[in-house]
Amino acid sequence: MAETDEKSTALDAGGSEEKETEEDQHKETDASGSKEGQTQSSSQDAPKDTGEASGDKPMPDVDGEIGRNQEGEEEEDTDSMDGSGHYSLTEDGERESEGGRQERAKVKDGGKRAARKRNRPGGGTNHSTSSDEDDDEEEEQKDDDDEDDDGEEIEAWLGAELSDLRGPPWQAIPSLRSRELGRDSHQFVKRVCGSRGLVQRLELQGRLEKHKGCVNTLHFNPSGTRLASGSDDLRVVIWDWAVRRVEMEFDSGHKSNVFQAKFLPHSGDSTLAMCARDGQIRVAELSATQRCKNTKRVAQHKGAAHKLALEPDSPCSFLSAGEDAVVFGIDLRLDRPANKLVVVKEGDKKVGLYTIFVNPAKTQHFAVGGRDQYVRIYDQRKINENDNNGVLKKFCPSHLVSSESKTNITCLVYSHNGTELLVTYNDEDIYLFDSNHSDGADYRRRYKGHRNNATVKGVNFYGPCSEFVVSGSDCGHIYLWDKYSARIVQFMEGDRGGVSSFACCSRDIGLHNILFKSSAIFNVSSP
Repeated sequence: MAETDEKSTALDAGGSEEKETEEDQHKETDASGSKEGQTQSSSQDAPKDTGEASGDKPMPDVDGEIGRNQEGEEEEDTDSMDGSGHYSLTEDGERESEGGRQERAKVKDGGKRAARKRNRPGGGTNHSTSSDEDDDEEEEQKDDDDEDDDGEEIEAWLGAELSDLRGPPWQAIPSLRSRELGRDSHQFVKRVCGSRGLVQRLELQGRLEKHKGCVNTLHFNPSGTRLASGSDDLRVVIWDWAVRRVEMEFDSGHKSNVFQAKFLPHSGDSTLAMCARDGQIRVAELSATQRCKNTKRVAQHKGAAHKLALEPDSPCSFLSAGEDAVVFGIDLRLDRPANKLVVVKEGDKKVGLYTIFVNPAKTQHFAVGGRDQYVRIYDQRKINENDNNGVLKKFCPSHLVSSESKTNITCLVYSHNGTELLVTYNDEDIYLFDSNHSDGADYRRRYKGHRNNATVKGVNFYGPCSEFVVSGSDCGHIYLWDKYSARIVQFMEGDRGGVSSFACCSRDIGLHNILFKSSAIFNVSSP
């Protein structure tokens, strides 16, 4: 009996020891699994944390928005401006052009690290070793260091060529007091509409919906009370934008996408010039009874015609440019309105044109841009194609002169007084030139942060004295830069499909700043 009791006691002790051993094994397994799970979750969360920590006021990037839409979550755009008026380009401007690619690379790297863990024996949970964890931590640390280096390089590039924002040139209280006393009252509206504070308060006020295709062009009449829009649906609509009502709609007569429709100045809003992908230049005659009398073709390019250039004081003459490299001068008073002014060439090679603009101060001068990197300025009075192909002067950013990349000019515009020329390049930046400088002069300012690749983007000055630069972007946002400092001062969501065209008006129409893109109104009223 004593021996039996001893054996049973020994068996109980052995069984308890086996149980304790099994429990210790389970604890070790659970601990290793939890460590592995923590490592895996940290590797998956790393891209998100890095993106959130990159700026105090992060902009919504394209990938982030797509991800949230896939999860069924919708959030309001909170990209508002703070009271200081300082919007840091180095923190936010790169989000759409460079930040999106960085974020995708981070997610991809995180997925690779998680896949390496899953592919280990035992699925990377129950049999992970301390050496594997150390390797993962070293890889993650190396990836984080590389990302930090890339981020610093991008910030340095975006921060280059910036100046400090000037103090606000317009202050509400002193200006209102001066107007009440009758001092400088004629300058009040101009100063208000050109103030940075009001630009930073621009917000979406409404949408004009009528077209059934992409809206390619918008143009105000000279008084700023009516707006013409043209679309891929081949129709032109005249709007009373203030009440968001269609005044008139008619078939343009074009056979392909309408690229531009413009009111001719001093015509009583009765003449509208149009150009399109079919290469036709057409003119519509509008009646006072809100209907279109007829449209007629006045010129024909052998390629698409993207832009028209109006002469500021002429109700019957304008210019057109096409992908056939031809510039037509059109005078509606003649039996044959179209006159070929010049065929744009670089050496013996024709240069297809995307844009043209007349200098508002020197109306005989016009600038063109297209399928190369050069801005060319001509004088209509002395175009001799045997002398430098008729070019008066050429401008180009110095780093693009010998560039092997196929850089094109998608749009250019003169400032309100003709002294400055603003040029945007595809897959590149926006540049400001002094139009009075000599041939070959380099740019004065460079505006960064947007992306101009997917479609032909426009660019424009904004403000009565061209105080700001405005452009759309492939990311669907609208960027406004302070012209002098080259810093972004406003950033707004425009269209998820990309923003390509603008019409700007800062006239005395109820003390409003008006900015149109595609079919939306961005509006701010003065206090």
